[in-house]
Amino acid sequence: MKNRQVVTAVAVICAMLGLGAYLYSKEDQVSPTETFIRTSMSNANGTLATYLQEAESVHPDLAAGREALSESLGLWMLYAVREENRELFRSSHKMLTEIFMGPDPYIKWKLQPNGQALVTTNALGDDFRIIGALLQAYQLWGTQDYLDTAGRIARHLMKEGQVNGYLTDFHDFKLGETSTTLSLVYVDTAALKAMLEQRLINQHEYDQYVSLLISMPSEGPFVPKSYDVITQAYSYDSSVNILDQLIIAIHADEAGREPLALMDFLRSEFQERSLFYGRYDAQSLEPDVSYESPSAYGLAVLLALQTGDREFAGKIWERLRGMRGLDERFEGGYVFDSNTHIFDNLFPLLAESELN
Repeated sequence: MKNRQVVTAVAVICAMLGLGAYLYSKEDQVSPTETFIRTSMSNANGTLATYLQEAESVHPDLAAGREALSESLGLWMLYAVREENRELFRSSHKMLTEIFMGPDPYIKWKLQPNGQALVTTNALGDDFRIIGALLQAYQLWGTQDYLDTAGRIARHLMKEGQVNGYLTDFHDFKLGETSTTLSLVYVDTAALKAMLEQRLINQHEYDQYVSLLISMPSEGPFVPKSYDVITQAYSYDSSVNILDQLIIAIHADEAGREPLALMDFLRSEFQERSLFYGRYDAQSLEPDVSYESPSAYGLAVLLALQTGDREFAGKIWERLRGMRGLDERFEGGYVFDSNTHIFDNLFPLLAESELN
């Protein structure tokens, strides 16, 4: 009897130790994609490079080589919140305030690899995403600096960057010029709701943005790309970027408009081809390109999870995971022909985080 009690006690202790080791390993586990981004896609100052390989910019409105984007910073901050990684978020907030903003009350949309800003414009979608991440972090950790930074950005945007009652794609804070186009991909309903809750916008302002997504027309599975705040007209692309459609669908679903047609189209494509492509002809619904997009797959996982289709999310993730680490020099990276775009790693990383 005594021996049996000893054996039982040892078994219980071993089980407890095993559970503890399992919990520790889960808590301590880092995605290989996160490691790849930290080691291969980070500049010396900590900013995230747009591409793995260095290259010279051929147009000031296009990012190239190791230039850094505020969009990348916003996605990185969202990832830090999802992972409840307080140190990663703290360092990202420092990067935001000291490098992307500095003494200015707005976020530069693009920086040189050394952190120098050659632009005086923002990108509204990036601003909303960053404000949303700051407000989530404030709710999570109660750090007043995060709320203060979000308020500083939002109040200056509302003061300087509105046309006909709307914030639009960009404002040039040096020239005082403002776009009259609002890309629907920028209507970040989750961020806007958080702004409403913190009284950074009012109910009318929130409702007018949400109504753009609720009321937008559709042609088959696809929705418009942009809205002209002067003519109040929606515009379509003849060649549809699936990445844009997925982001709009995520925001529209958050606002209460289910993306049923888009999800049915993607399921059909996946059933027929075991994949879907990066762009489609808006009329024929045939692929316009021959490439697959890790960014789009990552967003599709997020949308499938958000709409409750975990089975489809799992199928997409299996396809996506098969694209990771194909270049053995860059474990965890979605690298093709010795190069990659930061979004093709950040969106899959967010999807992986949400799945886990």
